[in-house]
Amino acid sequence: MGTAETGNATEAAVLNAFVERGFDVLLPFGGGHAFDLVVHVDGRFLRVQCKTARQRGGCLAFNSRTTDHGRGRLPYDGLADLFGVFAASTSGVYLVPVRAASTYISHLRTEAPLNGQRRGVRFAADYDIDRWSAAALVEVVLAGRSEPAGDATPLALVSGAPGG
Repeated sequence: MGTAETGNATEAAVLNAFVERGFDVLLPFGGGHAFDLVVHVDGRFLRVQCKTARQRGGCLAFNSRTTDHGRGRLPYDGLADLFGVFAASTSGVYLVPVRAASTYISHLRTEAPLNGQRRGVRFAADYDIDRWSAAALVEVVLAGRSEPAGDATPLALVSGAPGG
C-alpha cells in the first residue's frame, strides 16, 4: 500500500472509531488543513490529525510533526488538538493530545520497558479511544489535559456520553 492509501486507511479507521462511539464527525473541505477531522463534543469542536503508527519493538511510533514546505518540520501546537493514531498491528485507535506528544516522533508502549520504568512512559492502553469520556476530550481543549483520568471508564459505560 502506498503513502496516500495508508493515510486514507488510517483516516477511515479513526473516523469509524469516533462514529461507532456516537460522536458527530465533520470533514474539512479541501486540502491543506493541519487536521483531518473535526469532532463535535459537548458543544466544542476538537481538531484531529490522523497518524499511522508502526510497531517498533515494544512501541507504536508515529510522526508528530507537520511539514510546511519552505519552513521545514513544525509541531502541531495550535494547529490540532488531538492525534487520532491508528495501528494496524493492534487494530487499535489511540487518542493522543498534541500537548502530550513529542515534537518529532512519538511513541506509545505496547510492552513494559525491560527496566520496569513506568514514570514518564506513555502506554498505548492508556490512550486507547475507549479510555476517553466525552468530558475528558473537551478538557483537552479547555484545560490542556494530556491524558485520560486514571479512573477512566470506557465511553460506552459513561452516563450521558455519546454511545452511552
